Amino acid sequence: MILRGVLFDLDGTLGDHDSSVAAALRSWLPGLGVPFDEGVHALWDEIAERHLAAWRRREISFAEQRRRRLADFLPYFGINREMSELDEVFDGFRVAYQSEYRAFEDAKDALETVAKAGLRVAVLTNGDNRQQRAKLAGMGMAGLGLVWTPEELGVAKPNPAAFQRACQRWGITPAEVLSVGDRHEFDVLAARAAGLRAVHLDRSGTGPHDEPHRITSLRGLAAYL
Repeated sequence: MILRGVLFDLDGTLGDHDSSVAAALRSWLPGLGVPFDEGVHALWDEIAERHLAAWRRREISFAEQRRRRLADFLPYFGINREMSELDEVFDGFRVAYQSEYRAFEDAKDALETVAKAGLRVAVLTNGDNRQQRAKLAGMGMAGLGLVWTPEELGVAKPNPAAFQRACQRWGITPAEVLSVGDRHEFDVLAARAAGLRAVHLDRSGTGPHDEPHRITSLRGLAAYL
């Protein structure tokens, strides 16, 4: 079947989420009296993923997962805040993260390659709707195409239904869509389970190495268009 559209992930694919988190933590944590190091970064990521997983399962709101992240993280450093204060505390990180968010250097070239191939572009992301659209705008990609989040679809990756609902709203059959993303379980296996084609963007080179459709840069995407 002819390829008609490319469905990109955002964080880790078009935008450099990990570097943005690190830069934000470096600038935000000292104001709380917490020194930044790689161990602190790893702790932040581990706690974040735990509560983001609950949000992806639609068990809590996006704002609540932020509060729970801080409620777990701050006591490691002897910081105790009332739950009513946590939104304001988290806002310091959010502002720093947003200001540090950058596109990967290969992202715009890849989007241009897709456009030149005459294919449609959309984004399927597990982030908060407002925040993810702000990221795209900040990267100069506000007019990229349709953007779908769990808030709009009612389901998050890696549930294959997220891909099925996105394709349904896009008006393109899953077999005519190529999913591109950095998380193998979320962006590749789930996409294939929904009937899409998929390419794994393995920027770190960590695999899985038996994945037959694996690229280490978005510049390798041209071979699949």
